Amino acid sequence: MADMKVQSLDRTFGILQMLAKDPNGLTLAAIAEGEDLPKSTAFRLLAVLARHEYVRKNPDTNLYRLGPAFLELSSRYLNSLELKTESAPYMSELAAALGTIVFLARRQGNRMVYIDKQDQYTSLRKYSIIGQQKPLYCTSLGKALILDMPDDEIRALLAGESFEKFGPNTHTGVEDLLADLHACRGRGWTRDNEEAEPGVNCVAAPIRDYRGEVISSVSTAWYLDSRPDLSPDKVATQVLRAAEGISHSMGWTKD
Repeated sequence: MADMKVQSLDRTFGILQMLAKDPNGLTLAAIAEGEDLPKSTAFRLLAVLARHEYVRKNPDTNLYRLGPAFLELSSRYLNSLELKTESAPYMSELAAALGTIVFLARRQGNRMVYIDKQDQYTSLRKYSIIGQQKPLYCTSLGKALILDMPDDEIRALLAGESFEKFGPNTHTGVEDLLADLHACRGRGWTRDNEEAEPGVNCVAAPIRDYRGEVISSVSTAWYLDSRPDLSPDKVATQVLRAAEGISHSMGWTKD
């Protein structure tokens, strides 16, 4: 069974590669012949791809072409590359100004994912955190990513969340989180006050694209016992400046 699934996946990729090479589209017969498949098998695989909009069939010509889902995937990939390029100088400046570590993240479902990190030291450890995921509810980065989201959408997004306790101030449930977010919306930045880890504070702000939609977030973190000179309000001023600079580079114009 596993071998059959792998074989079907391999044939599916073969179909996609055929369609990518022929932008005018191909008939079912041509696809089946090109991949040495029975028409029934080719039709079944195309139906799955069409259901997810990776393939579209023109009802007038019966030709199959690549669908809009590929545009969305490629645009997300390209936006991610552009985001990291545009954010790098602002992140470096923020890390140098505060002497702290700076993070960049995006949302993936009900998790936030680290996509970049900057500090004052060059180290391979920089890359160890990239790709790691954490809950939205206990991180300043995660809260910034859902800052514009309506309350009901947040409730639906976190409906299956267990709200595990990671630090002394971790939110105990979605209503507790929403009360925090209401305060955050008024000031434009979010805080992790020993919610993800004891003894650590983080401040984050959302990054917006040309539509004004939140596409990412930037934060800085520090240990409370080693940096008593830092206060959330003081740090937030710098983080907001960095977030607005990155957002402007991504096409956002502040009203």
